[in-house]
Amino acid sequence: MNVEEEVLKIQKKLGKMTSSDGTGQEQALDLLRELQRLNIDLDILTKTRIGMTVNELRKCSKDDEVISLAKTLIKSWKRFLAATPPSKESTKESSKSSSKSSSKSSSKSDASNAGRKESDREKELKKPAQTSFPPPSSNTTDAVRLKCREMLANSLRVDGEPPEGCQTPEELGDELEEAIFLEFKNTDMKYKNRVRSRVANLKDPKNPSLRSNFISGAITAQRLAKMTPEEMASDEMKTLRDRFVKEAINDAQLATNQGTKTDLLKCGKCKKRNCTYNQLQTRSSDEPMTTFVLCNECGHRWKFC
Repeated sequence: MNVEEEVLKIQKKLGKMTSSDGTGQEQALDLLRELQRLNIDLDILTKTRIGMTVNELRKCSKDDEVISLAKTLIKSWKRFLAATPPSKESTKESSKSSSKSSSKSSSKSDASNAGRKESDREKELKKPAQTSFPPPSSNTTDAVRLKCREMLANSLRVDGEPPEGCQTPEELGDELEEAIFLEFKNTDMKYKNRVRSRVANLKDPKNPSLRSNFISGAITAQRLAKMTPEEMASDEMKTLRDRFVKEAINDAQLATNQGTKTDLLKCGKCKKRNCTYNQLQTRSSDEPMTTFVLCNECGHRWKFC
């Protein structure tokens, strides 16, 4: 049995599963995986119209894995249509199938509705595909990875859909999840924490620059997948952190520089006579002051009255 015959056989089975209530789709996932394995080219797509059948299944299915795999197949098939202009033969064949469906309809209104549906399906399959699709090897049916891709895509919709000419949130989410997965090679807790931190920073309304830079391509998915929290932080947060660092440095310098150096006191730990002391009134005024001593060699601190 050649590839075209196998596709037609699968199409016949899938056609029986496209009911409005989404029932009878127990074998849909296995059939879609079989389509993914087959070497389907533009000629087979045109003759069998398997793309429209898979798209109908996607619309009526209630299974997340079936919907995701159907989307993946349609995306990979769109590239054939984007790379090759539609031929006259495919146009003739389309008109023939349209005329056959209209002849079988019981009324002119039913035929008109069927023709519009057919046209909408063809337009959906013939939309130009983005040139930066993830490679076919990145396709996955893993439930954890699919959920993470959905979370990443939703985090890019805070400002609405991306502008014209940019990749869709789904495509960007797929690329970012793929880059994270390639680093860890599994979906353990480290992988999940890395995804959660990207989602939180991309959704942050106070950090629009990170989101816009990723959507526009200024930051690649590979770079964003490995950025530290400090690198992803908003400009406001970076300024605040810089201020805290400067204050900490000043406090450390102040603590080191204050006090009086002396060689009269001996450290009980390192036995060196390189110390700094301060005297503070910690008790009542008629009591002697408390002396606080710091060893400049080992950092040991002590006090005596």
